[in-house]
Amino acid sequence: MAKITFAPGPSKVFDSLPEYFNDAYQQGILSANHRSGVFMDMYRETERLFKEKLSVPEDYRLLFTSSATENWEIITQSIVQHSSFHIYSGSFGKKWFGFAQHIIPETKGYVLDKNQEIDLKNLEIPAEVDLIAITQNETSNATQVKNSFLKALGAAYPEKMLAVDTTSSMAGIYLDFSLADIWYASVQKCFGLPAGLGVLVLSPKAIKKVAAKGEQGRYNSLSFMLENAANFQTHYTPNVLGIYLLMRILEDMPAIELVQEKTEQRMKQLEEVVAASESLDFLVTNPACRSRTVLGVSGEEGFIKEIKRAAEEKGMTLGGGYGPLKPTSFRIANFPAITDGEFERLLEFLKAY
Repeated sequence: MAKITFAPGPSKVFDSLPEYFNDAYQQGILSANHRSGVFMDMYRETERLFKEKLSVPEDYRLLFTSSATENWEIITQSIVQHSSFHIYSGSFGKKWFGFAQHIIPETKGYVLDKNQEIDLKNLEIPAEVDLIAITQNETSNATQVKNSFLKALGAAYPEKMLAVDTTSSMAGIYLDFSLADIWYASVQKCFGLPAGLGVLVLSPKAIKKVAAKGEQGRYNSLSFMLENAANFQTHYTPNVLGIYLLMRILEDMPAIELVQEKTEQRMKQLEEVVAASESLDFLVTNPACRSRTVLGVSGEEGFIKEIKRAAEEKGMTLGGGYGPLKPTSFRIANFPAITDGEFERLLEFLKAY
């Protein structure tokens, strides 16, 4: 029996990928020039499907990057004019803050405990800040920020831009894209694809801000990217295969509302197993802060090593804890590419502990 990975990235890919790979080869996609009609048609269709399946507003723009990490730099260099304010609780939010602060030293950060909900009443964002950055789903510690908070945050600071990291949640849960101006992710998580492609989504307000800042001349300047995207082209030779695979995944994908239902159903089952266990504990004890696509499980260091070893013997790879949480936790990806049969195998294994 083939080994299944439940690591939260790079994660299990969809079983349909071999068919897509073969089709790409047969159709000459692997040799397609990014200035060709074939590529432009593919870009156009991918963006159409992206908006349709993920409920993205029609006037938003889809751009392709190399990874979610690249977007940290792009956002600060091409959109932020004075400074940004970063709200985070985990390692990836902290890294985004670090990238931004390296480019603009005036960048500010607000650190949360992983079980702490954000209290708008106690949140003081300086007037000079023009962009608020928030990690909606923090892969490192399995926390989340709900759509309802993004809505309240936008209402409280309507004059500021809102940028949202959804690296390990986009295409796994319903996100209200109208609530923010900048969204980004990588495809190796909920999209169920190999690593090597990032997506960046911009609202009309964000696009206007790019023009107002006028930053250009860099490899990944947004002004240059948007200029090419207007013709459904990219500013560099992109991961053509990755874009093709994304298009095919989107073609087969149900509406995000249906994906959300399954994601939530599975997460509730996982939570019931952990809650009933004498050995397993939640890494995030506050349910309101707990991610719906990545479950963090904590325990004594020796036990964590043992359960991960036992899972490997059963043909399953559990995701390790991240950073300082590595010795005392593991993470489970609750991503759409995992089949019902694979999910049941995981549940039965966890129940044994």
